[in-house]
Amino acid sequence: MSPAARNYSTQQMSEQDYLISEPYAPVKREYIDGEVYAMAGAKAAHNRLSGNMFGEIFAHLKGQTCQPYASDMKVQVGRNYFYPDVVVDCSDLPDDSTFTVTPVLLVEVISKSTRRIDETVKRAAYTQISTLQEYVLIEQDFVKIELIRRRAGWLPERYYLGDVLELESIGLSLPVELIYDRVQNEEMQEWLIQKREAAEAEKNPAADE
Repeated sequence: MSPAARNYSTQQMSEQDYLISEPYAPVKREYIDGEVYAMAGAKAAHNRLSGNMFGEIFAHLKGQTCQPYASDMKVQVGRNYFYPDVVVDCSDLPDDSTFTVTPVLLVEVISKSTRRIDETVKRAAYTQISTLQEYVLIEQDFVKIELIRRRAGWLPERYYLGDVLELESIGLSLPVELIYDRVQNEEMQEWLIQKREAAEAEKNPAADE
């Protein structure tokens, strides 16, 4: 889900009223089945993960037709509107666009409080988008990435530390370690310790004899 947990005290609103009021709302809100869901702020880990993904994709796509957008770009699916953490669109959106209907890649950073929505409601909605090729879900609190692709019938592929995430929609390969750079969960800390120990052992092979 986008930068954070939902506020489940929902508010009924028409689609037109949502679109008119959203630019002036004090917090971002998603619109699902006629109800407005306010979004809370994100933790540092969430921002690091979404920032790492956006930064790598931005650098890779520089000068190309496809462009990445951060979490302020809405995605419209039917009469619903979502705020993914990263959107890649190849349709050359006008400068004043506030939403897209033609993403090729969507990324959500998920946590315990957002997992159900991201893995059910959003998955069902996103896979109905005719242009979408890939949907990536990145766990915030531990190291795990799930990728579903249109060409694979939306069956999940899972990636962990030591793996390389292959984003076929934009021709980009990203090591999982790079995506979790500076994230300080337990798995990453253990991984970095192991890497340091392995590097030291390689420098001083006699120490292991």
